[in-house]
Amino acid sequence: MSQQKIKTLIVDDEPLARSGLRLRLEKFDDVEVVAECQNGLDAVSMISQHRPDLVFLDIQMPGLNGFQVINKLKELKQPIPMIIFVTAYDSYAIKAFDVHALDYLLKPADDERLSAALKKVREYFATQNQDEQSRKLVNLVAELTGDDCEEILRKLASGEAVETNPYPDVLAIKDGSEVTRVNVSDIQWIDAAGDYMCVHALDGMHIMRKTMKELEQELNPQLFVRVHRSAIANIRYVKKLVSHISGEYHLILNNDTELKVSRSHRDKVKAAMKM
Repeated sequence: MSQQKIKTLIVDDEPLARSGLRLRLEKFDDVEVVAECQNGLDAVSMISQHRPDLVFLDIQMPGLNGFQVINKLKELKQPIPMIIFVTAYDSYAIKAFDVHALDYLLKPADDERLSAALKKVREYFATQNQDEQSRKLVNLVAELTGDDCEEILRKLASGEAVETNPYPDVLAIKDGSEVTRVNVSDIQWIDAAGDYMCVHALDGMHIMRKTMKELEQELNPQLFVRVHRSAIANIRYVKKLVSHISGEYHLILNNDTELKVSRSHRDKVKAAMKM
């Protein structure tokens, strides 16, 4: 594991037990005690507040006992940190593992037993961090490729190449306090209205604050072509390109929207339409 500290909470109703464990933990450079508390209700509150990586949790306490603390966290849908139960009774050990504790310590815990428990914590912590990083990586690749996570994992396992797409499949359009996700494939055309862009999609028009140049750079040039200083069209929705006697060209979309093609963009439009 890296130099990351293991944020630790000590929960025990006996002050001497808390101070003794804290002193022993000071010998371990990678352990940081962020808080202590003396009962189960405070433990639930402290876990929610500090989000520790590890909790040394006494089993017998007034109010909520150690097992009830775990159940309360589940009821509240709070993340449950790594748990090492601390008890004076060996008979609790089996039940400790029934609620998926990482380990347990019998009071008074000696340095060797504490060191062994912390070794388990480090190993588990490293594995969890690795799994979390892998999950984030797969999700990132999913956003770039459009594949779902299961498909990406299948490709990685088989050695199949995972192709990346540098252009987004979805545009997030903010309107006040709301954000609308618009599928890029549903966008038919875009035109400028002052400092705003009018994005015309299959589900209607959406307004976004962005320059035409910025928006053009985000869109796949294989699909979107600039037809005018203030308009972009999705080639997939173009029905035909019409030339007029005056020499002007107009794009006619599938919904019969007509977009003027400027002279400076005419060749690019023709190339996009394979003309």
